[in-house]
Amino acid sequence: RASGSGAMGGSASLIPREALGEYQELTFLSKQEILVAYKRFSELLPKEERENAYSMRVPKSDILTLPELRANPFQHRICHVFSTSETGDDSMSFEDFLDMLSVFSESATSDIKSHYAFRIFDFDDDGTLDNKDLEQLVNCLTGQGEESQLSSAEMEQLIQNILEESDIDKDGTINLSEFQHVVSRSPDFARCGGLQG
Repeated sequence: RASGSGAMGGSASLIPREALGEYQELTFLSKQEILVAYKRFSELLPKEERENAYSMRVPKSDILTLPELRANPFQHRICHVFSTSETGDDSMSFEDFLDMLSVFSESATSDIKSHYAFRIFDFDDDGTLDNKDLEQLVNCLTGQGEESQLSSAEMEQLIQNILEESDIDKDGTINLSEFQHVVSRSPDFARCGGLQG
């Protein structure tokens, strides 16, 4: 029986079969979800590039049009964390795109979700969440509008509260294991990153 039958037949043949199997092993996505992802990814490319979608990169501005990211306050960080672009333009290859969808999927483990949430919240990419990262995190969550913005005293108090809750070794920053400890106690925290599938 030809496996290329059905509505997905056209795009199914564009992912080499051995790659498809590998993607199923390396992600939390089913074969069907990978094929749908490929279709979505190729539709972000100009028509003339679609048949080579497998080896193309999609610019960040197009990735940001996806419904999953459009309203996500961490959209720029998400592109940055999942992009493997060597030029730092946060564009995505199909594999980057799959990684992102895999972490967003409901099948991803909470450990994986919290690992990526940590990287997304680590705005300066230095491996710890310090006061500056936490301030940006709070700003993202509360919105930048005049009414919703916290006063500096409120912000300071909130950051102190977060650190008191999370900073187990009391070094003034939150490392990955401290973050994962907090998340394991309060799953809602990871949801802030929009990583809840």
